[in-house]
Amino acid sequence: MSPADPVPYRLHEPLPELDAPVLVGMLTGWIDASAAAASALATLEAACDVRTLATFDGDVFVDYRARRPTMELRDGRNVRLVWPEIELKVGRDPGGHDVVVLSGPEPDTAWRRFGAVATGLALQLGVRSAIFLGAYPFAAPHTRPSRLSCSSPSRELLAGVSFLKSSVDVPAGMGAVLEHAFHDRQVPAIGLWAQVPHYLGAMSYPAAAVALLEGLGEVAGLSVDTTLLRNEATIQRQRVDQLVAANDEHLAMVRQLEAVYDATSAGAGAEASDEGASATGGPLASQPLPNADELAAEIERFLRDQG
Repeated sequence: MSPADPVPYRLHEPLPELDAPVLVGMLTGWIDASAAAASALATLEAACDVRTLATFDGDVFVDYRARRPTMELRDGRNVRLVWPEIELKVGRDPGGHDVVVLSGPEPDTAWRRFGAVATGLALQLGVRSAIFLGAYPFAAPHTRPSRLSCSSPSRELLAGVSFLKSSVDVPAGMGAVLEHAFHDRQVPAIGLWAQVPHYLGAMSYPAAAVALLEGLGEVAGLSVDTTLLRNEATIQRQRVDQLVAANDEHLAMVRQLEAVYDATSAGAGAEASDEGASATGGPLASQPLPNADELAAEIERFLRDQG
């Protein structure tokens, strides 16, 4: 971007003075099983009482043929258009930590430029670290806590966290681009990814959102009340347990997943247990899972019938 180029965002207020804020980002469009990352971010935004500081120029970064604005039509009157917007927000968590939130759809174009612009704006706010959230379906049981895996360009940062580390080639999302953009500007950046049981990946899974928020607490010291999400997770666990217990084949599948989970969590093997985001990847690749699709369909019907 040359000095003559217009700044591709609109400020809603002058840049505030923040005290070493942490940036948390989640841009929709890439992998977010059960919308767990979106749920975690929404919980964080509510807890931090965020306000919009800047809106990025959609004419630069959004393809409106792919992400069309919503027309609100009322008795034939075109009341307004709601445009998909990428926003930077600011707030403060209950513990008094300043927080910057990056949310909205992934840019459809100009990814390198967006990375440079977003990073530059964050640096003006004094951002000291950046965390990006995601979730993916994995061959894991709903009867165990959701585990987190991580990604970062920094060897030092990876060495200091307890999350799973993988070796795999996968398509990248904007979060991965931003990890490098911040790292190149000497700002620590990490991606946190929650595992969602593959048979529950098409429905809400609050336990994974809880895991992501706990991960934020571990790496950034952010304090967010997860009581509501935990209550939702408990209710869901009870309902899924009820359904699984009624089918011997489904129960066997969950027991198999539990055995692998427990074995890989018992020691250093946990770091090698996350060899990809495929529901049948990693240590279960040679152990076919019985009727996961059938179980997922039954769970969806069961929960829908339960309201």
